[in-house]
Amino acid sequence: MSTRPEAVIFDIGRVLYDWDPRFLYERLIPRGPALDAFLRDVLTHDWHFQHDAGRDFAETSAELIALHPHQADLIAAWGPRFLESIPGPIPGMVELVERLDAAGVPLFAITNFSHEFWPPFRAQEAALFDRFRDIVVSGAEKLVKPDAAIYRLALDRFGLRAEEAVFIDDNAANIAGAAAIGLHAIHFTGIDDLLPRLDALGLPASTNADGRHTIDA
Repeated sequence: MSTRPEAVIFDIGRVLYDWDPRFLYERLIPRGPALDAFLRDVLTHDWHFQHDAGRDFAETSAELIALHPHQADLIAAWGPRFLESIPGPIPGMVELVERLDAAGVPLFAITNFSHEFWPPFRAQEAALFDRFRDIVVSGAEKLVKPDAAIYRLALDRFGLRAEEAVFIDDNAANIAGAAAIGLHAIHFTGIDDLLPRLDALGLPASTNADGRHTIDA
């Protein structure tokens, strides 16, 4: 791909912010076999993915409680306490966003996120997300990564051609989906791997000791 990207599109969960149901449920269930079984057999990632696809928590929780009535209180806690499953930013990523924004790089995001859980998280983290020009939320659109439709919708809304942007995601399937429509795509494994890859694309990701960008925007 010869065109150098001008904009950066981030995933959010496990790229900008850590996320795992375990962070919440370790507060509610003693660590050990009972916790492991609950997360493996009851409140699974596949069950939660329904929220990313646009289903309401009231519906999904009622269905899950009907299957596991003895776990009703724990299941019901997922909605009102969802933000406790996000303990904080991935190390180095807030600083990267701030550097890119300060350099004038247009920032966007495409996130698989519940339309109900997103607004309070967005409000809580406004200091970071106010730096983004737009964010496409799967639950609001009823489209999820890696469906090509969500990338096309996002590019249209962002006013970008695919070759003008780099997309960063921790999920290999999402990366493959983005690359298939022509986005520069980086599989996120950590800040140390990401910075030189952005620099190589001509984006001002790294800084020298004196604070100057190593590569001009």
